[in-house]
Amino acid sequence: MRRIRNIGIFAHVDAGKTTLSEQILSHAGAIRITGSVDSGTAHTDNLPVERRRGISVKATCVSFNYRDVQINLIDTPGHVDFSAEVERSMWALDGAVLVVCAAEGVQPQTEVLFDAMVKQDIPVVFFINKTDRENADIYKVTEQIKRFLTPRAVMLSDTDSLCEMICESRDDLLERYLEGESFTKSFLLQNLKELEGTDRAYPVLCGSALKNIGIEELLDTVVDYLPEPDLVEKTCGVVFAAQQDKNLGRGVWVRLYGGALENRDVITVTHGEDPISGEEKTQQYKITQIYDADLTPVGRMSAGDICIVYGLGDIRIGQILGDEKSLKRNIESGKLRTPLITARVIPADPDKMQELRRACGILSGEDPLLGVQYIRLLNELHLSVMGTIQLEIIEEILRTRFDLIVTFDKPAIIYKETVSSPCIGYVAYTMPKPCWAILKFEIEPAERGSGVTFSSTVPLSKIMACYQHQVEQAIPIALNQGRLGWQVTDVNIRLVDGEHHLVHTHPLDFIVATPMGIQDGLRRGGSTLLEPILDARFILPSEFMGRVMSDVAAMRGEVLDTVYDGDRVILDTLIPVQSSMDYSITLAAFTSGRGAMSIKLRGYKECPLELGCTAKRRSVDPLDTSKYILAARGALEGNIFNLD
Repeated sequence: MRRIRNIGIFAHVDAGKTTLSEQILSHAGAIRITGSVDSGTAHTDNLPVERRRGISVKATCVSFNYRDVQINLIDTPGHVDFSAEVERSMWALDGAVLVVCAAEGVQPQTEVLFDAMVKQDIPVVFFINKTDRENADIYKVTEQIKRFLTPRAVMLSDTDSLCEMICESRDDLLERYLEGESFTKSFLLQNLKELEGTDRAYPVLCGSALKNIGIEELLDTVVDYLPEPDLVEKTCGVVFAAQQDKNLGRGVWVRLYGGALENRDVITVTHGEDPISGEEKTQQYKITQIYDADLTPVGRMSAGDICIVYGLGDIRIGQILGDEKSLKRNIESGKLRTPLITARVIPADPDKMQELRRACGILSGEDPLLGVQYIRLLNELHLSVMGTIQLEIIEEILRTRFDLIVTFDKPAIIYKETVSSPCIGYVAYTMPKPCWAILKFEIEPAERGSGVTFSSTVPLSKIMACYQHQVEQAIPIALNQGRLGWQVTDVNIRLVDGEHHLVHTHPLDFIVATPMGIQDGLRRGGSTLLEPILDARFILPSEFMGRVMSDVAAMRGEVLDTVYDGDRVILDTLIPVQSSMDYSITLAAFTSGRGAMSIKLRGYKECPLELGCTAKRRSVDPLDTSKYILAARGALEGNIFNLD
C-alpha cells in the first residue's frame, strides 16, 4: 500500500520558504542541482514572472519520494497580495510546515497563516530558518511562537520538554514516567503525533536552508509526525487551483479524499439553481487526461492523490467533486484576505478590448478572487485585486502570456453601501405587455456585518411559490449596485405584498421587476457609504512606536493593544483602507525595513461621502424604467443574471 504525505510550506515573505523547498527536493533526490530564488532558477517558481522577480506568485505542487513515502509538496507564495493562492492550497493538505525567520521572528503574516491552519485543523511543524544569520535567536523565536501562536509548541531537540508535554496529556504515560521509566525519542514522537484537538502539539525544528542545515531532520519529522491522508469511502475531492496548457487547454488541480478518477470518467457537478423552476442545475464533464504533480500522464488518481485533471472545462475553483458531506476541508474563499481595491485596465490598442476581456476571464478562472467587471455602457474593464503588487504581476502576465500591453488607472478603494432608514420599495411591472409582476418590499438597515436577509409574508395565492423563488434569486442582482454605485449590504428585505397574473405574467417577469422595486426603496430610504476597515498589526523596534501611533491617529485609526516583546513592540490597530493604502511603503522607509505590517479585513463602517466616493453604474439603472426594461428583455435570451 502506498504511503503518502500531502504537505504545504508556508511563511511570511522573505523567510526563506522557497529556498527550503529547493533543499528538500535536493535531499530527497528529486533534483540534482539546487535552484536559487535570486538567480531565478528555483524549481518551484515556474512562471517567467516569478523567475524574473524572485518571488512566488502561484502555489506549485511537486512530488518526490523519501523513505518510501510519496510526498506531495505545495510551495505557496509569501506575499500577502497572493493570499488567495495560500488559502486554496490549504484545501488540499493533510499537514503543513510553517517557516519562521530566526532573525525576524514571528511576523504578523505568520500569525494569520497559523490561525487559518488551526481553523482548518491542519497539523503544523514549525521550522525556524536562517539560524546562520548573525542576529539569529532560536530560543527567543521559540518563545515568540509559544506566546503569540500556541503554547503547545515544543522543540524536538528538547527531550525533557517533549516528555513533559506528552505526559501532561496522557495520564498513563505520566504514571509510568513518575515510576522512573524513560522513553525513547521515537516513542515520544509517535505519542506526540497521536495528540489531537486542544491537546495537539506543534513540533519546532531549526536550521538554515541556505546552509543546508536541519533539512534531513525536517524531512524525517514530516514523515514521522505529519499524518497520512484521512481517506473517505465515497468519491470526494476538491478543485483548488487551475492552470493553462497550450496543448491540453485548461487543467485543474484536484485533491481526491476518497474514491478514484480515471480518463474518460464522466463527472456531474452542480451549477446553482434554475431561475424558473428553482431546481438545481447540473453539468457533465468528461475527463480527457490526468497528470501527476511531476506533469506525467497517469490516467488515474486514487484517494489521497493530488493531480492535474483536464477536460473539466470552466469548472470553478472550489468546486467539490462527488459527495460534499465527506469533504475534510471547509471550502471558503476570502477568509485570509479579500480584494479591497479596484483599477481600470486600459489596453494600449483599443481594438484589443475583447482580447483583453478574454485574457482577464482566463486569469479570473485561475483566481476566483480576481474580480473582472466589464462596463458595457462605458466600454471599460475593471479588476478587483488584493494590492498594487498583484496589479504589477497581472500587467506582466498579460504582456508575456497574452501579448497584450496594458496600463492601469490609479487604484480605487472598493466601498459598500447600505440603506440609511427603513423604507418601502414598490414596482408595478405591467407594461408593455405581455408582463405582470407587482411587488412591495419593506427594507430596513441591519447590524453592521450581518449581510443581506430576505423573507416573504406574501401568501402563495397572490404570488406563486416559483415566482417568490425568482424574487429571492434576483436579490443579488438588485443589490449589485445601490444609489451610490456600490454593492448594498447589511439590509433586511421583506416581501410584504404583490401579485402575479395567470395570463400576462411572463416566466421571468419577477426577476426583471425585483431590481426596480428594490432600487425604488433604496431611493426612498437614502444611502450610507461604508468603507473597509483593517485589522493592522505592526511589529517594530520600540523607538518607532511613537511615530507609528501618531500616524495611526492621522489615518483616522485607533490603537487597540500594545505588547512589549524585548526590544520590539507589537501594536494592534484599526485603520481605514482609504488612508493607509501606501503606508507599508512609508513604514519600510522610516524603519529601514525593520518594521513589519500585516492587514486583514475587519469589516465595514459608516464613512462620510466626502471622505469616499461614488462608483460608475455598470448597467442600466432600474429606475430608468423604459431603458432598463428594454435592456432586461434583450437579455432574457441570454443570461438575465448578467445585465451589465
